[in-house]
Amino acid sequence: MTISMYSASVPGFIRALTNLAHVLRKGEAHATHKQYPPEQLLQTRLTPDMLPLVRQVQIATDMATRGAARLAGVEPATFEDNEAGFAELYARIERAVDYLKTFRPDQIDGSETRAIHLKMRSGELDFEGESYLLGFVLPNLYFHCTTAYAILRQAGVGIGKNDYIGRN
Repeated sequence: MTISMYSASVPGFIRALTNLAHVLRKGEAHATHKQYPPEQLLQTRLTPDMLPLVRQVQIATDMATRGAARLAGVEPATFEDNEAGFAELYARIERAVDYLKTFRPDQIDGSETRAIHLKMRSGELDFEGESYLLGFVLPNLYFHCTTAYAILRQAGVGIGKNDYIGRN
């Protein structure tokens, strides 16, 4: 049995972002309970040379939405990176999930060999759809979701693996 490109992408993207919103809500509640401004968490980093929580969330949503669009062969939606509070991050995640729900299996299935070209700060990258999904989008999406989780956990937020993984 084979798994379709759609099944390997969009449902997992939605789940990762939904779970990301869940751990963010727990982070916001933690800050409120500890009586410090929740927005302070958004600039928290694991180490000085890593991006803060807010950027981890922005990049995770970009990975999911741009990944689905490129696999479907359409121009990706753009999201401004201007979130300054938790409510704005939740809205960004909700917009991303809503956008992901617009993709149909017939748009993405069969994209295994679709040529995908990226212009990055570090140079240009060329992929076929399957290697783009499995070797670039998924690792990046999970890296940024995991880093957001780790920032919150390091800040003392009471979250665990089940919060990160979520429910089926």
